[in-house]
Amino acid sequence: MRHNKNYNHLSRQSGHRKALLANMAASLIMHKRIETTLAKAKALRTYVEPLITKSKYDTTHSRRTVFSYLKNKYAVSELFRSVAPKIADRPGGYTRILKLGFRLGDAADMAMIELVDFNAAALAGQTKKEAKKTTRRSRARKAADATIVEETVTKKQVAETEEKEITEIKETKDTKENTVADVENNTAINAAE
Repeated sequence: MRHNKNYNHLSRQSGHRKALLANMAASLIMHKRIETTLAKAKALRTYVEPLITKSKYDTTHSRRTVFSYLKNKYAVSELFRSVAPKIADRPGGYTRILKLGFRLGDAADMAMIELVDFNAAALAGQTKKEAKKTTRRSRARKAADATIVEETVTKKQVAETEEKEITEIKETKDTKENTVADVENNTAINAAE
């Protein structure tokens, strides 16, 4: 039976577990990203997210409450000064867990837990999304549409070049006829003199 298994005890007594989570939460707040096992990362997420929510309201009471969990005054000041303003408009989900594979020594499932608003690489890659189109098409359809557009463009280009060539040929014929007529006129004028 699974009585009294509401959360992962991490194979530790309660005092050890609380100290572990407090230290990991302080490290996460100070460094914005830490690497640990997947089980510890999941336990840390449930531990640290309520503290981050508390930091949205900078009062003496909330600072003392957070300090009772973290037991690190530098982490508390970092949380209230730099983390809280960035997450002020976020309605939860302050952390992200990324799986990293298995540890070589004991094949433990490793993960990286980070604060979402402090990932510079992900924030730099974000661009403003374009407005969604009303129709959704498959990739094959898009590729077919693209080839059709290319074919029509190439057909237009071919037709334009053919028209230019035809007009050039006509112009050269006209100039040749004009020169022939001018030569005949000149010969007729010279013969009349």
